[in-house]
Amino acid sequence: MESVGVKDIILPGDMKELLGRVVEAEKAAQANVIRRREETNATRSLLNTAKVMESNAVALRLKELETLEKVTEKVGNLSVYGGLDGVLNELVRLKQ
Repeated sequence: MESVGVKDIILPGDMKELLGRVVEAEKAAQANVIRRREETNATRSLLNTAKVMESNAVALRLKELETLEKVTEKVGNLSVYGGLDGVLNELVRLKQ
């Protein structure tokens, strides 16, 4: 049994450039698909979180506290009047 193999293929300059463009376009298309999939997953996750918070007051309060923590990380001083409940009620208002 005989076998044949190819070691090196030398393409003309314009063929090489064209092949490079095709590979680049394919990679860009794949990256776009991945990016869209990640965006869809992130949106789905936000929707699920919103549904949980809508039906669970404790989950909503925890999210409020998490948001307050993020806000206060960027503030030098924070004065609270009326307790934590007052801060949260003034910070987040939901229409029923």
